[in-house]
Amino acid sequence: MFLFGSKSSTLRNISAAELHNMLAEGTITLVDVREVGEYEQVRIKGALNMPLSGFDPARLPAGEVVLHCGVGKRSAMAAEKCAKAGREITGHLAGGLNGWLQAGLPVIAG
Repeated sequence: MFLFGSKSSTLRNISAAELHNMLAEGTITLVDVREVGEYEQVRIKGALNMPLSGFDPARLPAGEVVLHCGVGKRSAMAAEKCAKAGREITGHLAGGLNGWLQAGLPVIAG
């Protein structure tokens, strides 16, 4: 696991294809930090919604966690909050949901 902002590592960018495999294997929990309305419009199957506006690293589930948002900016901000709280995460989805969609991977709409 990686701790964003630590001396020994940086935030790991996880490709859409790699995340797709991780989800299929059941090895991680995906956390969507977009706001509720965005999440309700379109989301990756199995993602938990924990909006950045009220994000609390202490509420993350135990185990391997990958964060994502729309393009990667808010997930990086959430990762920084995790680092400050001492909560290790696996990484975040490079390019966010946009990268996932560009890779042609499935989503749940509505």
